[in-house]
Amino acid sequence: MPYNSLQQFISKLEKENELLKIKTYVNPELEITEITDRISKQKGGGKALLFENTGTNFPLLINSLGSTKRICLALGVDNLDDIANEIDNLLKRFSKPQIDIIDKLKLLSQLKEISSWMPKLVNKKGVCQQVINMNPDMFKLPILKCWPHDGGRFITLPMVHTKDPITGSRNVGMYRVQIFEKDLCAMHWHRHKTGAAHFDKYKNMGRKMPIAVALGGDPAYTYSATAPMPENFDEYLLAGFLRKKRVELVKCITQDIEVPADADIVIEGYIDPEEDFILEGPFGDHTGFYSLADYYPRLHITCITHRKNAVYPATIVGIPSQEDAYIAKATERIFLSPIKMTLLPEIVDIDLPKTGVAHNLTIVKINKTFPGQAFKVANSLWGAGQMMFNKIMIVVDKDVDIHNYETLAKHVSKNINPQTDFLFSRGPLDILDHSASKMSFGSKLCIDATHKFDEEIISNVKTQKGKFSLIKDKDKIEKDIKEIYKINDDLLSQNISIVFISVKKDKNFDSKKLSKQIFEYESFNDVKMILFVDFLVDLQDISTVAWVGLNNIDPKRDSISIDAKKEGGLSHIVFNATRKIKNTDNFERDWPNIVVSSDETIKKIDKIWDSINIGEFIKSPSLKFKNMVINDDAVVKSVRL
Repeated sequence: MPYNSLQQFISKLEKENELLKIKTYVNPELEITEITDRISKQKGGGKALLFENTGTNFPLLINSLGSTKRICLALGVDNLDDIANEIDNLLKRFSKPQIDIIDKLKLLSQLKEISSWMPKLVNKKGVCQQVINMNPDMFKLPILKCWPHDGGRFITLPMVHTKDPITGSRNVGMYRVQIFEKDLCAMHWHRHKTGAAHFDKYKNMGRKMPIAVALGGDPAYTYSATAPMPENFDEYLLAGFLRKKRVELVKCITQDIEVPADADIVIEGYIDPEEDFILEGPFGDHTGFYSLADYYPRLHITCITHRKNAVYPATIVGIPSQEDAYIAKATERIFLSPIKMTLLPEIVDIDLPKTGVAHNLTIVKINKTFPGQAFKVANSLWGAGQMMFNKIMIVVDKDVDIHNYETLAKHVSKNINPQTDFLFSRGPLDILDHSASKMSFGSKLCIDATHKFDEEIISNVKTQKGKFSLIKDKDKIEKDIKEIYKINDDLLSQNISIVFISVKKDKNFDSKKLSKQIFEYESFNDVKMILFVDFLVDLQDISTVAWVGLNNIDPKRDSISIDAKKEGGLSHIVFNATRKIKNTDNFERDWPNIVVSSDETIKKIDKIWDSINIGEFIKSPSLKFKNMVINDDAVVKSVRL
């Protein structure tokens, strides 16, 4: 169903027992984040939160899309796969040959239905313009400062509207906005994004660039702004399809650009390409690490309009899992059908694990019919839209349950030979990938865990034993090799051939030398993979190990191959997912700290918890990760040995 306002969606959440209201004043600087982090990391994503007293005239809604149920409510479906099935049927209807006049008339009817989803400009003011402030002051909005080392306050759930100055085509993207003065912000768009491409065109033409940042309205608008739409494909057509009602747009008051008439808040402004950029950030990002300060365009605010009963929507990101994981899950399900239909028909399913923070890990299930097909799929996906940012892809057979990670891990372990089934490539990476030696560019890895045709087998290696033995001399190895802190071989007992080892690095640390030392022990003869992490990581917490490991490796640079000791034996591979240090790893970029709340904020929320009346006390999730913080800054400036 379409929502005519964010208030209507809030009423739906309340009716479905998916909303907690907080009437007590909570500071938008750090405190709202800490409460939200505690709630959003509860099983199933917790509840949406409406902070009614923010110290401004605007209540703040957060975590509204942060569960499977709530993202389905937002998009008007019972199951996210319903949308994929509808797209699948739609694509099939239009690709089917129209044999007779009856088929052609049906097609016309379907075209009429699609045309009813197209956005429409209306020649009047919208409810988003009930209040017009020509002397704009961004500090009158309850804009969050999320984490202690953030560079300031950030709008975190914006729909940023830009327009191609040549074609006039619209783009709606979600790019964070940092506030500096009451009418000066920074626009954080990455070089790969459409908004940045539009900016380049304005710069080449010597023209100022109009911008509108819309907030709220139907949550389908917000989702559509995050969606990986094809170039020049209007996000509001997707929103119209999702809500089964066209989006009505109105002209902004001071800028030549259009926004949804029923949005809650609209911030109008412009970017002058002739101006110097401004230093934006740091910002506690969705990877769970800080994205570090860099230079981005200055956004000058010319007007703020809003509804009379406007609600300010926000989100927080940080160590997974949070609200963004459920938004990513919607994208995973919705865009599966177009990928299968238009690009790779052999794909059966896709999964983006939460620990992979959307771009670090993708699991692909295929119907394999010929040798080399897994690598063909990987190369195709790495060239498709936002999948170009994927760092590690695992391809498995059609009979594997890729959403059951224990089953998946057993299948992967059984079917891989490190000598033959690892394909390394190079290409663009997400700007937020801190592990690459160069920003936004590095290596990628495809792991072919499908069954193998004869052509794909180049040796007589038996890739999987019936049963693995635990490392017999684990205590001795930990004592003999000074760099090793702890060994976790628990997964071997589940027939998953990977061992986690935490290490202490010093200036003489050599991951290749250490790897060779380890495989001199016979106990490791049947271990296919080892993952090194820093000694501060709790090896018993597999999800944390996976999250850290996926964030901290450049696959090619940080992999060490170990040949089999004898003909027909098993080769091995080691991944060094430790923090990279300039004097030991030849790494020239700054390394970011992980994102946690300050002790002061945690104590403050502990103290007021009972007064905010949102249920039983929940400990701060940050406490679990405090030991992994190196120093009190966004950038790692020291080494703890």
